Parts: sequence; structure tokens; C-alpha cells
Amino acid sequence: MSFKIVEEATPRLNRSELAVPGSSPQLFEKAAKSAADVIFLDLEDAVAPDKKEEARRNVIEALNDIDWGNKTISVRINGLDTHYMYRDVVEVLERTGDRLDLFMIPKVGTAADVYAVDMLVTQVEQAKGRKKRIGFELIIETALGMQNVHEIAGASPRNESLHFGVADYAASTRARTTNIGGVNPDYSVLTDPLGEDGRREVHWGDMWHYAIARMVVAARANGLRPIDGPFGDFSDADGYRAAARRAAALGCEGKWAIHPSQIGLANEVFSPSEKEVERARRILAAMEEASREGRGAVSLDGRLIDIASIRQAQALVAKADQITAAGG
Repeated sequence: MSFKIVEEATPRLNRSELAVPGSSPQLFEKAAKSAADVIFLDLEDAVAPDKKEEARRNVIEALNDIDWGNKTISVRINGLDTHYMYRDVVEVLERTGDRLDLFMIPKVGTAADVYAVDMLVTQVEQAKGRKKRIGFELIIETALGMQNVHEIAGASPRNESLHFGVADYAASTRARTTNIGGVNPDYSVLTDPLGEDGRREVHWGDMWHYAIARMVVAARANGLRPIDGPFGDFSDADGYRAAARRAAALGCEGKWAIHPSQIGLANEVFSPSEKEVERARRILAAMEEASREGRGAVSLDGRLIDIASIRQAQALVAKADQITAAGG
């Protein structure tokens, strides 16, 4: 291990993150009763310009009046390039209690963007005597943000998670797609002729692999949670599940739900199975026994188990315990 110790952000269950427009207060109570781990009340893209102030008032009222249970609550503020952002931060912090956990900052392009919001949040917290420190969720959704993702990830001790905003990222990079997430038939390989008939097969790829993988590395290197963003076709459960599995395979802890039907899918994919948890507990038990006997590694089910296996098993068991504590 490096001499540099990576400090982990505040541990939160983040399998599913439900987006709720601030301009749709009729959805707030339903969201509070949903199975989502995290809810972000949106003041940005889901709110029309002439509804921004009304949405902000709705969110403030909801933070004060609704019982959100044990859910993590975030507010997506408007971008730093708008005149709405500073009032989002100031009014939400000055007019609410301690129920808010996070601010989600959209379209982060540089570390200075995070610094600017951190400064504003810190001033309001100090002025109002707020005891609970607000954390940051950062959306990487532009070419500039991806270029600077490593500096962004380490820009503030408030940082807790990085999110991949696929739609705006596609627009920023001028990718040839209009889908929000998912696969693209143009991003594929064609095999050489096969068999006597010379047939050629098409194998689709994941055009978002590089972006998500790079974000995951930046997040993990700074102790943050990497979270995959939206999947636009909420009628395609299989497509959502496949996208979530790809993200999970790369190291993401969770995925957005832009519709309530996607919450259960995210929770399913990003929850370890009973079989995985049972094996992880067996690994920890085997290594504990080996430690007592002065052995550094053991064999379990025909496979080598060593100190790296312990870290993997500990992380998996910790996630299972988080899920149990949250009621499933």
C-alpha cells in the first residue's frame, strides 16, 4: 500500500438515487415512502426557467415539513454559470433545518467550481450556526469535467460522490447518440467472415465504458462513491438492469432512478446476493483462523485467499450490514 492513506467519505447506502423535480411537489411524499436510498430534489434541468423560484420554495417547504425517514436527502442546485445558483445555496441553507445532507453540483468542470460552492456553503453555515456539515455530490457531465475529474474529486473535504451525467456528456463530446444512456448499435465490432457461408457477426460494445471507468478511478482514489447516472427509457427494465450491471462491474456503487420503477432494479443490482455475503463471511472466518495459526494465506473452495481477499470481503459484508440496517 502507498504511504498515502485514502480517507473514505461519509458512508452512505447509495444503491438507488431517485430524481424528483422541485417543481412537482405532489411527488415528494411518494418519494419519501419509496425504497430509494438517496433522493435528490432537483432545481436544475428538470425545472423550467420560469419555475425556478417556485421550485426552490417547494424544496425548502419539503425539507422542513416532510418526514423523509432514514433516507439521504440531496438538492441539485443550478449550475455555476447561472444566476440561480447562489440563491439556491443561500436560501436552502438559511431557511431549512438539519434534514438536508447533500448538495448536488451539476456540470462541474474544474476544481475551482467545487471550491466556489464550498466557500459559499461554508459562509452560510458559519453565519447561521449550522452544526451539520453539508456534503457534495458532483456530476461529471462535460468534456471539461472529465478532463479534470481527478482534481475535481480531491477539491473539497465535503466531496462524497462522483456521478456520470451521460446525456450532457454525450452532448459535450458531440457523441452521435440521442439516447440517455444505454447502448448504441454504431458502437460495435464486425467479425471476420466465419464458417463456410462467410457470415459476419456484430458485437455491440459499451460506448460509456471509458468515461465511467475513469470516473470510478478518480472517485475511489479520493475515497468517494462512484454513481452511474440516468437511463432514459424507463419502460426498458432489462436495458436498465444491464446498464447497471456494467456500471457495477466497473466499481460503481449505485445508479440514478429517473422513474420509481427503476428504484427496485438499482437496489437489486447493487445489493450483494445472499450467496456472496455468505462466502464473504466464510472468507473472513477462514482468515481469522489463519491469523491465529500464524498463516498469511489459506485456500477456500480451491482458491487462494489472502489479505486482498479480506478487504474485498470486508467491503461486501459492510454493504450487506448497511442494507440490513436500512431495512433492506
